[in-house]
This record gives sequence, structure tokens and C-alpha cells, in this order.
Amino acid sequence: MFKFLTQAQNKQAMPIPTKQDLWCVPLGGVGEIGQNMMIYGHAGQYLMVDCGMGFEPVKGSSTQFERVVADPSSLTPNLSRLQGIVITHGHEDHIGGLLTLWPKLQVPIYASPFAMAQIQRKFAESEQELNPTLITITPEQDWDVGVFRLRWLPVTHSIPQSHSLLVSTELGDILHTADWKIDPQPLVDKAFSMTSFSSLNRLLAVVGDSTNALKPGKTPSESACYADLLACVAQQPYRVVVSCFSSNVARLITLARVAKASGRYFAFAGRALERMVSIAKQLNYWPDNLTPISLHEIGYLPRNEVMLITTGSQGEPRSGLWRLARGQHRVCELEPNDTVIFSAIKIPDNLARIDQLISALQRYHIKVIHAEDQANKHLHVSGHPSQQDLIALYQQLKPPLLIPVHGEPAHLQAHADLVLEKGLAQQVLLGENGDLFRIKPFVKHEPQRLKTGHLYIDDKF
Repeated sequence: MFKFLTQAQNKQAMPIPTKQDLWCVPLGGVGEIGQNMMIYGHAGQYLMVDCGMGFEPVKGSSTQFERVVADPSSLTPNLSRLQGIVITHGHEDHIGGLLTLWPKLQVPIYASPFAMAQIQRKFAESEQELNPTLITITPEQDWDVGVFRLRWLPVTHSIPQSHSLLVSTELGDILHTADWKIDPQPLVDKAFSMTSFSSLNRLLAVVGDSTNALKPGKTPSESACYADLLACVAQQPYRVVVSCFSSNVARLITLARVAKASGRYFAFAGRALERMVSIAKQLNYWPDNLTPISLHEIGYLPRNEVMLITTGSQGEPRSGLWRLARGQHRVCELEPNDTVIFSAIKIPDNLARIDQLISALQRYHIKVIHAEDQANKHLHVSGHPSQQDLIALYQQLKPPLLIPVHGEPAHLQAHADLVLEKGLAQQVLLGENGDLFRIKPFVKHEPQRLKTGHLYIDDKF
């Protein structure tokens, strides 16, 4: 059961847009990583895009975190104007706030089949008796949600069925990119294509992903991981444990193929992983020739024939990897000279926890290999656009206005600097959570600012 901790409420109401107004207000995900939530306003109505979760450190601790969601209470005085919650993809920083906030919002939720399967399980497994209206969309078809006409445009990312969102109004269109990358070989779903973006001739603005705006070059393809992971695993003489993001179905398939090619059986440890693989099978993403064994079989096999795929790449205290590090796993046990591979980045907010986990493993003489420490090897690749990817998309779109989102201030600034330096947009608006970005009529000045905050969920992580 979710319980909100004490939090100062937002007392400033979201403004009511006229028919001549088109604006957006980020309540989460701008100036920070996670808890993405954007409100679009037009003709007396609101639209919420994504409803994510994030983490904040417990006061006085560098390793204990609390789950947080963006505070949408600025909508409360005019909640009847909110037409729906539309989801771009199934990552927790985009859907992790739904279970907490939907009882307050009580509006339909729109999502693709993969994200909807995750959402349905969240509500089904909840202790709360909730019955939301869930609408599964078809990509690249128009969907009317109040005064907004929406189209989900397929993109490649690190979870199946990721989409940019075209928000159309009588005043013009906005492209909300959400999370994306240009991947010609994503392993699941189709390769990235510019075709969907080639005919956006009413475009007023791009609200764009800034996560990798500091990184030069192109983001490598997901397919680049297989060869380097196989080479790494093949060199390990004993048991191998690989930790990665549970939502990255393509990476899970790659690891299963690596296990098979290296003569190892593989098993999954962690409810999030098991849930994601179950959904992948349900929606025909999981190959029939890759069959995991039961966790209970692991202990009966020679150490050199085992690969365990587990949660915990960000040092989450309740994860399978931490239980292994403490010798508290209900089924499995690590031994000296086993190898743990982190097939993930180190998210900055999690550095202390990750380092603590690595130290715990090394104390038991476990060999640790982290993707970020392996120069020129693809033990992990990002799901977000680097600078050359951003340039390629904006050369196609030629947006009149860019609003950088999804990132800390340094990422937003780098995104803005790149676009202005290359002449890829006519105008850029920088801001933070609570800023009102006026797209029509366009006003280039310090945006109107609403008070924003976070709601803390009584569930320490």
C-alpha cells in the first residue's frame, strides 16, 4: 500500500489555456533524471504525458533512497480538464508513478501493448482495489484524446515498443521525443527509421531527450553487445553472474544467446526480471530456442556451466545481486573466483550504492567487471541519442523551437548549445520543473513558474 509522507502541497493552480494557447509544463524529469511527467495545455484541457517514478536519497544517507513521484496537485483545482495519461514506453521512470497517482487523477491511461502489459500487472498485483480505464493504442494511427490528436511514432530504445509522441492541435504540432536512439539493429522491434518524421510539416516545437547530449559521436547499436559479452564470458573459468536493467529485453536475449554460445545454462534471479521475460514471451518477443533453467537447478551444475542473470546493477539493496553479495540468497551462493559482470551504466545518483555493492563482492574474492571500466568494449550500450544522433534527427525535422527535457542541468544546457551551434532550431527554451513553456503564442523570456515538488512513497529502497 502506498502512503504519502509529509510534503508541502502545491498551492498554485495550473493555468487554464484558451483556444489561442498551446503550452507545456514539466512536473518531473527536467533538471533531474527520472519521474518524467509533462502536462500539455490547449483550449481549456490538459494532457499528461508519462507518469514516472524516481529516487531521492534519505536525509543523512548516501546509500538509502526513497521512491518519489512528481506532485501533480497543481492540476487539482481543475482536475476535470485532464483528458488522459498517455504513456510513451514502459520504463519505470515513465510508468512507475501510475499506481500511486491514478487514484487521485482517475482518467483513462493510453499505452502500447508492451507498456500496457506492464501497467495491467501493476494494477492487478496492487493491494488497492483499482479499476482504471486502460486503452491499448495502435502505433502510427491517430487517437483523439480531448482536443489533442495523438500519434505514437515508433523509435528504438532499450525496451520494446518505445515511441515518440506527436501531439497535434488546431494551432500546430509538437513532437515529444521521449527516450530514443538511432539503432539500425535493435534486436527487438524494427530498426530506427526517419520515415515517420519526414512529413511533420505543421511542427511548432520539439520537446527532446537530453540524456546523452554531453556525449559526442553516435550511440552504438544494441547488437554491438553480443560479441564483447561473449568474449568476456568465455574467459571466465567459473560461475558467471550478469546484472543488467530488467526492462532491457534485447539485452536479456543477448545474454541468453551468450550463455548458449559459451556452453552455459542460464537462469533469471529477481521478480522484475521474471516479470519482464514473462511479458516478452506473452507478446512473442522471446525466442523459442532460448529456455532458462530453474534457479533451483543452478546449485547442481558445475560452476563453469552456469550463468545467472540478476537484478541489482544500480546497487538496489533488495536486489538479487545484493542478496548474493551478503550470502543471503534463498537458492544461490557465490564462491571465490566467480565473476560478476555489470552490463549497465552507473547512474550518478547511485554511485555510492554501486561502489558499496562492488566492495561487498570483492571482499568475498569475487571478480567484478563493470561495463564502464572496459574501454572500447560494448558490455553495455545506452538507449539514448548522443550528439550525432540528435543532429541527424533535427536536420530532418528542422524544428522552429526546441525545449530540452530528460536530464540534469548540464545535459539540458549541452543539448541547447549543440542545437544553437549547429543552427538546427530557430529558438531554444531552457527551464526546469514547474516552468510554463509557451509554444503558442511564443514568448521568449523567463517562463511562468509554478511551485512543484515530489510526493514520497513510504517504501524505502
